[in-house]
Parts: sequence; C-alpha cells; structure tokens
Amino acid sequence: MKFDKPSGDSVDGLDGAAYRELMRNQVTGVSIVASGSPGRRVGLTATSVSSLSAAPAKLLVCVGRANQAHNIVCEVGYFSVNFLGAKQRALAERFAGKCGVDGEARFGDMNWVTMATGAPVLGDSLASLDCVLIESHTFSTHSIFIGRVVAGRADGNEKPLVYFQGGYTELAGN
Repeated sequence: MKFDKPSGDSVDGLDGAAYRELMRNQVTGVSIVASGSPGRRVGLTATSVSSLSAAPAKLLVCVGRANQAHNIVCEVGYFSVNFLGAKQRALAERFAGKCGVDGEARFGDMNWVTMATGAPVLGDSLASLDCVLIESHTFSTHSIFIGRVVAGRADGNEKPLVYFQGGYTELAGN
C-alpha cells in the first residue's frame, strides 16, 4: 500500500514550543560530549545521542551550532560520548552550563583520561565511546555529527541518569 506524503516544504511544521512540550515525554539517557586537548577542552551535556550502526560501529550526536564545542569538534575531528550514572547529576548540570563555567573550567578535577583519538573521556562514566568524526550535516540551529567509534570502555555497575519531562531522574528497579 502506498501513502502519498506532502513534501516537507508544503506543510507547516509544529511550532518550537509545542514540539519541545511533546518531546519532554521521551525518556533519554544523559551524556557528556567532549572534545579538544588539555587547555582547550570543551564539552556539553547531550540527550540527542543515538546508535547508528554496529558494523561498523557508528553513532550520531546533535550539537547546537552556537555551542562552543561545535566548532572544536569540526576542527579537531574527534569527540567522546560519556554516558552518565544517576550519581552524576551535578556533572550533567555543570556541562549544561548551569553552574556558570565554560570550556576547560567545566572539566575541573574530575577523572578525565584519553583513549585512541585523544578526546577527553570521563573515567568514571557508565560507558564512554571514543569517536572519529566521519560526517556532519548542518541544519539551521544544529549539526548532526556522525562518529566512527574507535575505542570504548564500560562500567555498568550503576543506574543511568535519564532525562524526562524537563528534569533528571534515574530508572527504578535493579
């Protein structure tokens, strides 16, 4: 059965406020995307991260073009994705810009290491994926970065930090 779909340009889209209100109902994991080298590291809290393929291992992350990390990722060509545990809410807040610190200052005295690419990797995250930027797609306010995962590590002994209805929470059970 075939369905005729209107082209994207001929249909008015949902306004931003209504869209954000609807998307608050999606439960998402919380991660820190980090890039750069010591003295010039940048990072942000991200909930727009998704697996793209397993063979070869690729993921995608959406980053706002106004975010300071955006241009650094484009320039250096690598980044890490670090999935946060329930006890790392304060870290998520810091990298979301809610503590008044930017750039290198966000990294503080946390356990940051490097793997294959040299991207900052959070040593005590639930899992970290070290990625080489292989493709990007730029839209009006954001870019989709596609990364080839070249290394990773996991310590899944804690519940994940998740984002739901405008706030951080943790999963019940286990």
